[in-house]
Order: sequence, then C-alpha cells, then structure tokens
Amino acid sequence: MEISALQKARYAYQPKLPANIAGAISDIAVELGKPTDSVADQAALKELFNHTYGKPLAVFAKGKGDADKKELTVGVILSGGQAPGGHNVIAGLYDGLKKGNPASRLYGFLGGPSGLIENKTMVFSDKFIDEYRNTGGFDIIGSGRTKIETPEQFAASLETAKKLNLNAVVVIGGDDSNTNAALLAEYFLEKGSAIQVIGCPKTIDGDLKNEHIETSFGFDTACKTYSELIGNIERDANSAKKYWHFVKLMGRAASHIALECALQTQPNICLISEEVQEKKISLNQVVEQICSSVIKRAENKENFGVVLIPEGLVEFIPEMKKLIDELNDAMGLKGAEFVELSSFIDQLYWLSHEISEDSYKFLQTLPPEIARELLMDRDPHGNVQVSRIETEKLLIGMVEKRLAKLKAEGVYKGKFSGLGHFFGYEGRCAFPSNFDADYCYSLGFGAFLLIALGLTGYLSSVKNLVAPASEWVAGGVPLTMMMNMEQRHGSKKPVIRKALVELDGGPFKAFDAVRDTWAVKTSFLFPGAIQYYGPPEVCDQPTKTLKLEHQ
Repeated sequence: MEISALQKARYAYQPKLPANIAGAISDIAVELGKPTDSVADQAALKELFNHTYGKPLAVFAKGKGDADKKELTVGVILSGGQAPGGHNVIAGLYDGLKKGNPASRLYGFLGGPSGLIENKTMVFSDKFIDEYRNTGGFDIIGSGRTKIETPEQFAASLETAKKLNLNAVVVIGGDDSNTNAALLAEYFLEKGSAIQVIGCPKTIDGDLKNEHIETSFGFDTACKTYSELIGNIERDANSAKKYWHFVKLMGRAASHIALECALQTQPNICLISEEVQEKKISLNQVVEQICSSVIKRAENKENFGVVLIPEGLVEFIPEMKKLIDELNDAMGLKGAEFVELSSFIDQLYWLSHEISEDSYKFLQTLPPEIARELLMDRDPHGNVQVSRIETEKLLIGMVEKRLAKLKAEGVYKGKFSGLGHFFGYEGRCAFPSNFDADYCYSLGFGAFLLIALGLTGYLSSVKNLVAPASEWVAGGVPLTMMMNMEQRHGSKKPVIRKALVELDGGPFKAFDAVRDTWAVKTSFLFPGAIQYYGPPEVCDQPTKTLKLEHQ
C-alpha cells in the first residue's frame, strides 16, 4: 500500500500518556469515590438501571493492582459518525491489553454495532494496528449507526459476546452510542453475564462533555481543520475585497464548532443557535444583523466579509422550528398522501390545509429552493433532514433581497456578492492533532484499565486537559451519571444529556465581548494548517474553548 510522507512520519509518533497510567501496569490501582446520581430523573433512571445506577467516580492511582495478570479478550466498536483520533483509541486499548498480558486479544466489530449483533469481526495484530496509528478515519474496522434497541438485538449481542468468550465490549461513540453502551452494560448484568461494557467519548460536535468529561475526542482536530479553511477564505476575501462568504459548519444540536472556529479566526459574524433560541431571534432579525454588518463595512469601502453558521441554526429559529414541527406532524400522519403529489404547487396547496396559517405564510416567504428542500428531503421516519437544508444559501438570498430594498431607499450604497460553503466531512477524518492523538490514546489505554480492574458501565475519561499531557488525570465516569429522560419517538427514553453552548460560559462571553468590533472592523486571524512538529505552543495546544472553560 502506498502511503504519504506525513502518514509514514505519523506512524513513528509516540502518543503521550498521563502520569497516573504511564508506569508499570502492576503499579496501577483504581480509587473509587462516593456513589453518584444522574443529572436528572434520578428515580426513573434508578429503576431502569437497577444494576449499574449510582456507581462511583473512578480515578487511577499508584498502588498494587492485578491488571497485568489477566488474559483478556475484548471487542471494540466504532459507532456513529467519524471523528479524528478513533484509530488511536483502538491503538491505546490494544497496547494496554498487550502490555497487561501479551496473550490478550482484541476483536474489532465490523461496520459498527451491527457487527456485534451479527458477529462480524476481525482480530487485531501488531502489524495491522501499526498501519493505522496516529491517522484519521474509522476505516480500520468501519463504523455504523445501528442502534441496539430491540430485545432480539440485545439477545444477539450477548450471544455474540459469549461465542467470542469476551470479557468486555468497548463502544467508541457519541451521546447516543454511549447511551447504548449503558443499556448494554445493564442488560448483560440483568442476564447474569459478567461481560463488561466501557465507553469512550467521541463526537466532533463537542456536545458530549460535563465537569468530568472535559471534551469529546475529534473536536480539537475538526475545529482546527475548519479554522484553517476559514482563515484561508478570510485571507482570500481580504485580498479580492468583493465577496461575502457564508460558511455553514457541522453542529446540529449545539454550536460549539461555530463558536470555537470564531474564536480561532475572528469572522465578521458568527451565529450561535443557542442564543437565537434563548432570545427568540426571528429569521428576519438574523438577516438584519448580517445586513447591519454589511452596510457598516460598505461605508468603510469593505464590501466583503465572512459569516459562520451552525448546521442546526434553522431548528432554533422560532418560526422555522414551528414550521418544521408542523411539517413533520403532517407528513407523519398523511405521508402517503403527500408522496402522491407530483408538483411543488400541488404540495403547497395540500399543505395550506395541513399546517397552521402562520406557518404556511412563513413557508411562502422562503426562497423556493429552500422550501423545496423542506418538503422533499425526508429521513426514514418522515422528518425533515435539517442537515441538508442549505442555510447558507437561505441567508444569502434573504440578505440580498433585504439589501436591494435598502439600496432603493438610499440606506445602503455598497455592493454585495454572496458565496456559500459547507464544511463538514472535511474535518471528520483529518490526521488527528497531537492533542487528539494523545487524548485518544489515553482514552483507549484507560478503557483497558477500567476493564482489567473489573469495572463496567463506565465512560473512559481524562481530565486536566489544559495542562501538558503528562499532567492529565485518567479515570472513569459512570455512564448513568450523565443521563436524563427525554421524549423520543413518543415516549420517555434514557439518554446522555447533550451539552449546549452556555451563554454565561467563558467561551461565549469571550466571543460576545469582541463580536461587535469584528462585525465592522476586519480582524481576521489565520491559524494555518495543523502542525505536528515544533514547539508545544504551536503543536500541542488544546482548543480555545477548553482554555476559556477552565480559566
């Protein structure tokens, strides 16, 4: 297989481990704290997780353990969307197992959770794992979005684990995947099985975090990748001086990526979905905010700029959310009728009788191509596929229309030309930054220790991430501690709570203090490409979000 020069060089990189797990395996023990509670809905969750609720926090410490004496057989799953560093989680898990006992084995379940259900596996070897160290992607075993949720799927998962004589299953995924891990841990114990389940926190969206999980892996690399591209666009905009670039960024439920990229690149506008929701900002108000910046910059002869838009923005705009909810309800009840309609005009007429008058009027104000996207792109449950709505084009069109009116009134005298971009898949499989390479390897190694020291129902954790890697502290957080009950598909379900951007948090406050200046004055920052070799202040720094959260 032909490989690039960087890939070859990255194979040789040795990830750094926290001091509390870097020594001899025989000298690592686990310290357990007091029993824990879930973040909400304690009574309901205690009933659902009768065997795993209330477990204590775990921290690895110097002491006599027996992690080096056990011959273990473990299976690992990559679940959900890709995130930089996943290969290093598996490498850390593999190295831990082999360091503990060279006879230990690691199975990879192919294609995500379905590999566990259907017993599709491969066995890792030194040669194979070495070809993936410190590289991006999930192609080592592939990922998938299958959820283990039916009685048959749970039973098949346990049957597979027994056939392979597994001691444990490691689930590498986001909030939904690790909710699945918690349910799997509970199910195994309920059925009298000692097979352990451990999770690892993955998502580039950055919304799987709390006081004990400081960040999810992949967020650092993805944001640095997007910020390089945004910086390049800013430089181009400042060179050509004739385009406004509207950049949509991944992050459907939370705006962490948009906010971090704004802190790294200092665009003219960055929209934060959580603020839009909190302040009930309408679509027209969003447009007015952008137009205000365009007009003021035009007065300075700067007919260019950059706007960052979180992927899920439309779901947070009150009138758009109302429209989407009503469309989902109408399609859910009468979807068969709707699909029989052959033209856009017929669809609009049908909807005039199925949704509220306000929502129908709002739908008619949208650019036709956006309205078509709302009506045509449905997921398997009949819901609007919000991530496929071209919000950047929606805003460009509405800003263009508003500015034309203001120009006719003599308020605006500049020139506006908008260009749309969507940065999403470009960041999910990038070569992991040194931070993510170290963090992910530590999470995988920590997962091995949680298994070897007899724990189940835990998420591997590494804390103190703003310090050098040697000062990080590895341990484990009970999965049930992060859960609450939420309405999903008509009934209450246990889920790990998503962490949204906090408007009173350090990162947003830092952004809020300077955004009015950025809106008018060109203040662009150009972070450049991720650096792997050089001084720590260039190569090993965590995100600005992480630093500001721990000031």
